[in-house]
Amino acid sequence: MTGRIGGDTGDDSRGAGEVPAPPVVPSPAVGPVPDADPPSAPAGPSPEVPRRSVFAGREFRSLWGAELVSAVGDQLARLALAVLVYEQTDSASWSALVYALTFLPALAGGILLGGLADRYRRRELMVTVDLVRTVLVALMALPGLPLTVMCGLLVVVVLLSSVHSAAQAALLPLALPGEMYERGLAVRQITGQAVQLGAFAGGGLLLVAIAPRTALLVNAATFLVSALVLRAGVPARPAPERSADADQRLTSVVRDGAEAIREILADPVRRTMLGLVLLVAVYIVPEAIAAPYSAAVENTPIGTGLLMAADPAGSVVGAYVFQRFVPAHVRTRLIGVLAVLAGVPLLACALHPGLWTSVALWVVSGALSTAFMVQAQALFVRATPDARRGSVVGVAASCLIAAQGLTVFLGGVLADHIGPPDTVAVAGAVGMVLALGGALAWRSAQARSGS
Repeated sequence: MTGRIGGDTGDDSRGAGEVPAPPVVPSPAVGPVPDADPPSAPAGPSPEVPRRSVFAGREFRSLWGAELVSAVGDQLARLALAVLVYEQTDSASWSALVYALTFLPALAGGILLGGLADRYRRRELMVTVDLVRTVLVALMALPGLPLTVMCGLLVVVVLLSSVHSAAQAALLPLALPGEMYERGLAVRQITGQAVQLGAFAGGGLLLVAIAPRTALLVNAATFLVSALVLRAGVPARPAPERSADADQRLTSVVRDGAEAIREILADPVRRTMLGLVLLVAVYIVPEAIAAPYSAAVENTPIGTGLLMAADPAGSVVGAYVFQRFVPAHVRTRLIGVLAVLAGVPLLACALHPGLWTSVALWVVSGALSTAFMVQAQALFVRATPDARRGSVVGVAASCLIAAQGLTVFLGGVLADHIGPPDTVAVAGAVGMVLALGGALAWRSAQARSGS
């Protein structure tokens, strides 16, 4: 499962958004970080009436619906591109490269382009990006298109997705004030994991029914639908207010990313929250080596699929239970505890359990890690002023993608040397140690902030 911070990052697992823990660690008895937004009234009607469901608000329904449609199309397009490129080249390396290009450009996009969401009206920016992506993906479906051109178009599409994600992440706290924001993140997490599970279960079968180029056209259509939904359902808001001495030139967007990095490092609360969210990169190592793990514990045809689905399934359960049954004032106090506890089930894999026991352990780990991640990313985003959310969230998303790529690579190398079950156990142990350090840093940050 991959992570996301605030909004969708184009990854296919545990997000904007996408965004763990073991032995009982004393957690700080503190309340949530107060929202750093300047007091401003959003454009359009926004009744401040308490509501139980995030879907009671039209703006969130529109943001969520647009993201859902795009996510389904993206999953289908990833599979279609892998099949299409392999058919053209008969090369596994080309197929893997194109699949990687559906993720890797977001590394740079979040840092270099996230600041656009702080300079322009966010709804209009998202609609424009969707319309441009519609055209580019439709071009990718043209018969006879050279592979290098297809790769170039794909890079641009993924870079633009970073801009879309940053704008969405900045809008969500405005659409869902107070505690509803955390609920909204949980709903998005559940939706994202459900889409991923659906892709595992039916994506390949769907490509049997429709041609890969047709699947790309379907993906293009989902971007068009997203643009229409956003334009109709998200109220118009002015661009975020910037300080009078801020550099308004487009060329300074890159400097926005550099400033966002300095801003995160200088803030103990956001620095700690980001560090805890990045723990997700350690806890997804099992999913990355599911195939060799299945072969090691019980070589059955369904083993890999069950193991790869375990973490997303646990994520759905964790997001729902944590938000539905844990009081708001308790959730923040449990961040450090859950971050440590998420490693315990993975540590148990050192005993080389069978397939079904491993699946159960991975489900529990996924549930615990998602529960803490949703709360941590909510605190991170809400502690960021509205005028800076695009840049800061873009940088955070890029950090998460980079961390996931690094841990997945190291996990694969380690599995070749000590075996998959022991590698999963090592990931659990490393995650627990880092989570303990993060929990202590979180307590210290809260003490310094006087909360």
